[in-house]
Amino acid sequence: MAGNRIVAHFGDGRLLKGTTADFFPARDVFHVESTGPGVPPVTVRLADLKALFFVKELAGNPGHRKTNAFPADRPVQGRKLRVVFRDGEELVGTTQGYAPGRPGFFLVPADPESNNVRCYVVTAATERVELL
Repeated sequence: MAGNRIVAHFGDGRLLKGTTADFFPARDVFHVESTGPGVPPVTVRLADLKALFFVKELAGNPGHRKTNAFPADRPVQGRKLRVVFRDGEELVGTTQGYAPGRPGFFLVPADPESNNVRCYVVTAATERVELL
């Protein structure tokens, strides 16, 4: 299965890394293919997730220091948001499609050096969402 490199963060703290070619926010389930040979795809229920991160590299960049600050020398596309999840994690970024009451929305991280290209935030997993 060719597709997007993703890291699925579940509400219970589990992580699942792999690729997906069938994630659509309007669907209840999608499939993640592991990077291991012979491992069957895993069916993931959107309702079980905290967020789905679309990443540059599955291994990430352990040396990178995360920041939630927007770079001063780059224009911002979309609305600035702060997302605070129920587990206390905080993300800052921009969105083109946040609306209260919707099941989720895409967020592009403020940090351009982040391994995360964008993420799909599951609204039910958030404590609060603030416009900045």
